Amino acid sequence: MDKKIISKPAAFLDRDGVLVRDTGYVYRIEDLEILPRVPEALKLLHDHGYLLIVISNQAGVARGYYSTDDVDHFHAEMQKRLEHELGFTLDGIYYCPHHPEGSVFELAISCSCRKPGTALLEKAARDFAIDWEHSVMVGDRASDIECGLKAGIVGIQIESDQYEGHEAPHVTVRDLFEAAEWTVKHRAP
Repeated sequence: MDKKIISKPAAFLDRDGVLVRDTGYVYRIEDLEILPRVPEALKLLHDHGYLLIVISNQAGVARGYYSTDDVDHFHAEMQKRLEHELGFTLDGIYYCPHHPEGSVFELAISCSCRKPGTALLEKAARDFAIDWEHSVMVGDRASDIECGLKAGIVGIQIESDQYEGHEAPHVTVRDLFEAAEWTVKHRAP
């Protein structure tokens, strides 16, 4: 008998400015600050069956500011803190280390994994059975929202005083908690 694969919607989440405080090229553990109401937002999405998947540009690697090991160590600590507080972790973390103006030669490229490119979403689709119809992309930059729209999913813009927002997100909210509330009210299967 064939097993039926059950797909789940995903909340694709930018990292800096959505989950953690964005102080510019954040990679040091001592600078890891999970934003207010993020744990509550993640729990709400998790409890409504959403996969929690980070999609992040980490141009600081290509620029030579830090290494992929630094990023992986930062993510491991973030996961550890979330698991301690929530009892679960994010389902996946995908990041792009490239930037066309980088100083690390092999990473100084234009690529399809750097948002607004969709290669990281496509990789997540290979790793998980994703219900695209009910999935969302949450970010604080126009490139985050554009990535979601290119992938055919709803783009939720978090207001930012650091970055210009997208011209046509599906909805604009103050933080991840408001994004989670909107998602479970309007997008949940």
